[in-house]
Amino acid sequence: MGLRAWIVKQLVGWLNHESRPSDVPPCDFARLVTEVQPCDVILVEGRTRVSRIIRTITASPWTHSAFYLGRPSEIQSPELRAVLARHYQGDAETQLVVEPLLGHGIVVRPLSIYEGDHLRICRPNHLSRSDEQQVLAAAIQHLGGEYDFRQMLDLARFLLPFGILPRRWRSTLFEYKAGIQTKALCSTMIAEVFSAVHYPVLPVVYRDEQGALRLRKRNTRLYTPGDFDYSPYFEIIKYPVLGIDDVELYRHLPWDKDGVICHSDTECYLPQQAPDGYIQPTPTQAEHKHST
Repeated sequence: MGLRAWIVKQLVGWLNHESRPSDVPPCDFARLVTEVQPCDVILVEGRTRVSRIIRTITASPWTHSAFYLGRPSEIQSPELRAVLARHYQGDAETQLVVEPLLGHGIVVRPLSIYEGDHLRICRPNHLSRSDEQQVLAAAIQHLGGEYDFRQMLDLARFLLPFGILPRRWRSTLFEYKAGIQTKALCSTMIAEVFSAVHYPVLPVVYRDEQGALRLRKRNTRLYTPGDFDYSPYFEIIKYPVLGIDDVELYRHLPWDKDGVICHSDTECYLPQQAPDGYIQPTPTQAEHKHST
């Protein structure tokens, strides 16, 4: 292994280092896996160092998006099942996602790897069954592609409100290449698979010469995970770990009775004890560190 490859490997390993998951994740994963449907977009609040960088760049808690493929046994096309089999040799009843990952490329993995994370489902509204199969096919055809690290750097330069050079200079974001891209970020890949059936995410809306509303496709290389949350064409589905299935149920949630207020799960205070409204947590308040 050359020096450059070694440096890249060490950098990727450092960026992919994950912090410990929360003892009480905000998402009810057991319910989510029973409700998720093929072609759903799953937003992830990542715990890696690169996730913290993406959170800063995009100003959104959603740092990663994965395309829910479903179970291999549910894929109708024998040709697509054969393509998938070259990338996944596990149980045909395992729920799978397709996603570009730093250091791994565009891969297929079990949905279960996200158990314990904060997740949200973005479901394309009224996607037809025939188009659903085309979108699934487009996602499978991306397998084996590379993660576009250069695009992530260019996207950071494009989104951040400062820079030495104009944002469009020396950038891959504005290059156009027909056909399936061999390199992609998570949100770019997912936007491309929906574009295969002209399904909108955040299109450019304009009026033509007659005043009628028209749509133009947005550059998929400019999409971020939070755009699927923001899109009016996707239904947002949440499964909180403590749900409210009845309008009055929130009155019976297990709120802390001592009046503790928290900035985070490790930084809490009692207002009546706080000078100027704030004190650092004390050891006696450790039991309240997960209060919300």
